[in-house]
Amino acid sequence: MSALIAFTTLPDLESAVKLADALVNSHCAACVHILPQGRSVYRWMGKIEHTDEVTLLMKTTDAMYPLLERRILETHPYDLPEIIAVPASHGLPGYLEWISRETA
Repeated sequence: MSALIAFTTLPDLESAVKLADALVNSHCAACVHILPQGRSVYRWMGKIEHTDEVTLLMKTTDAMYPLLERRILETHPYDLPEIIAVPASHGLPGYLEWISRETA
C-alpha cells in the first residue's frame, strides 16, 4: 500500500465541504483536511491572477488516486483544477494502515 497526500483548491468553503464529503463517502479519500482560505497568485491566460481559495489535503492511496481524480474533475468548478499528489514516504504505521482500510 502506498499512501498519497493529494491537494486541490476550491473557490469557497461550501464547495470544499461538499467535495470533501463526497470523497470520503465514496472511499476515494480516508480523510480530507480543509485549510482556511488563503490567496493564490498565478498566471492564467497571460495575466497575473489573485484568487481567494480553500485548500484540501486528501489522504488516499495509489490504487484510489484515479478515482479520486475523476471525482474531483466531475464536480470541480475550475476549467483546469489543481490536482497534485505526493507520496507519503513515511508516517505512523497505524495511520497509514487506516488510510488503506478506509480507501479499500
